[in-house]
Amino acid sequence: MQTFDWIVVGNGLVGAAVSYELARCGFSVLLLDRALEPGNATRYSYGGIPYWSGSTALTQQLCREGIAKHRQLSEELEGDTEFRELDLVLTLAADGDPKAAAEPYASCATPPQFVSAAEAKALEPLLNEAAIAGAFTVRHGHVSPVALVKAYNQAFQRLGGTRIVASVVDLVRIKDRVTGILTTEQAYPAKHVLVAAGAFSRALLRQVKLTVPLYYTYAELIETPPLDLTLRALIMPAQTERFAMEAKASQPSTDAQWDQPGHELTPAILDCGAIQFLDGHLCLGQISRTLTNLEAELDAAESDRRLRSAIAAPIPTLANVPGTWRYCRVSFSRDGLPLVGGIPGVEGLHLMAGFSAPFVYLPPVAQRFAQAVAGEPDPAIAAMAIDRFAQNS
Repeated sequence: MQTFDWIVVGNGLVGAAVSYELARCGFSVLLLDRALEPGNATRYSYGGIPYWSGSTALTQQLCREGIAKHRQLSEELEGDTEFRELDLVLTLAADGDPKAAAEPYASCATPPQFVSAAEAKALEPLLNEAAIAGAFTVRHGHVSPVALVKAYNQAFQRLGGTRIVASVVDLVRIKDRVTGILTTEQAYPAKHVLVAAGAFSRALLRQVKLTVPLYYTYAELIETPPLDLTLRALIMPAQTERFAMEAKASQPSTDAQWDQPGHELTPAILDCGAIQFLDGHLCLGQISRTLTNLEAELDAAESDRRLRSAIAAPIPTLANVPGTWRYCRVSFSRDGLPLVGGIPGVEGLHLMAGFSAPFVYLPPVAQRFAQAVAGEPDPAIAAMAIDRFAQNS
């Protein structure tokens, strides 16, 4: 049986990108996921590329590299990622304070600019001018998540990569070294295993008695079929609650609860937004919940009602469109940067998960990671090391 240089667990955006980059560096790679087209966080993402949003030297560098990569990625992968650039319109509620709303964006490389309600409607004619005080706007990248993963997968297989559909039930660990993975059908040996299973990564690592500072939300949205209407911009609220919720739910004091199913660590929040893809379908969302059970039961009917009620004010046209409630689990870290690199104390085991802005950060991070494990030390990858929180404390 072949011993692979790398096994990558998870075929969302992270697994698809890093398996391709590892194969491009000449490694033999096995990529696997439990379904051919998994309903993961990538599948139900908006696909936005906030290349304007970097607020530190590292994130600004990754944003520059990310947008440069996207602009040529369809050609590189020989597959259409449906990349485009469009207006991001961050709506401010009618009673909102523009000055207060602008503060979180002040440190961004390109802060969004405030425009009046009338100017926002000119950018996006479906907006209800009476429901907003105005909006912040900036140019924004966008791809189809499904098309991007497909392009990465096809390029990976052209490079000789192996892709299979199988459920990973355990990691093969001998003392302080991981030597492969075990699926429901058989074991696969490898020199290195990279866990890129998003929200499921923490639970998989717990099976070999490892705990990492990785967390997740349940993200709920409505997915429509292709519709005979046109939404020009990507719409989001200027004042979002998700990042504050994630910060509260990932405090060191909550760590033990993440391994105890049944907790809801913070109240659910709803950040109302909408995006239309090139094939005409839309995603309307999203509700976020910090539930510690990976198989929690959610109230689809109530969530659908809440999502439609929220979108009715800024974009009335979308309140009653046909659509299906969906959900996925989205991983995040304590500081907004992903967890990337080797698991401390265990040889051959690596993690890549917890991206706050995966579509802009991931392409350069995957490339840098592959080059780093091929022998080129990279300070950017070192800055995302999994043990950075222990070092800071």
